Amino acid sequence: MPHRLGRLRLAALNIDGVLLNDTFSPVIHAFVVGRGGAYTADTERAVFSQPQHIAGRNMAAAVPQALSGEEALAAYFEEREVYLAEHPAAVLDGAIDLVRRLRALGLQTVCYGGLPAPHFDRFLGEWAELFDGPRYVCTNDFRPGIHEITTEIFGLEHGEALFVDDVAKVAETARGLDVPFIGHPSKFVHSFQRQLMHEAGVRHVVDSLEAIDEQLIRTIDAEALGGTLWSEVPTGTGLRATA
Repeated sequence: MPHRLGRLRLAALNIDGVLLNDTFSPVIHAFVVGRGGAYTADTERAVFSQPQHIAGRNMAAAVPQALSGEEALAAYFEEREVYLAEHPAAVLDGAIDLVRRLRALGLQTVCYGGLPAPHFDRFLGEWAELFDGPRYVCTNDFRPGIHEITTEIFGLEHGEALFVDDVAKVAETARGLDVPFIGHPSKFVHSFQRQLMHEAGVRHVVDSLEAIDEQLIRTIDAEALGGTLWSEVPTGTGLRATA
């Protein structure tokens, strides 16, 4: 695949919340609020993009009930199945066009997420040929997986991989590694991810996949070359102002 960009070589796309609709935030919110807990930005920070055993433990800690992490995780997945019966997971409008657009710019593409590979096969297997390397990387054991996907799986430097994700915790890791990042936060009414991305200094936040166009990719490529990927972090967020 010929390189058409100066720095970027890979685009890594999160599966749930980027290529598929967000079916996690509503269930986590219902789990916490339905058990008398307070759903806050700290709740999302403690649960989102964590290994499942840690997410379960933190969900249990977010509610005033005596639950183990294993019990909380099991209850969450049971409730998610009920939710999915009425609100099924589906490929987002523009998702496949986005992958094709990125590949047309000479980028390798890979999908990643916290669920096992059959999740990818079920929803995106029809388009598996549009993804490189392992095609899908389950990051549950090493979340968020930015370093591992970039350096260990694709053999690239941090600044050569662009990550697109819906979770600010991933953005914080990307900032620490000086990895290019685009935020696609959930539109769920109770979500704090847009706010948290702003606090993390994310420069590029989009409301639709169509907004990730050639002009934006070339802008980020130039920022990767020039070392200007991130905005200043607002004071009081607890994050470092520089990568």
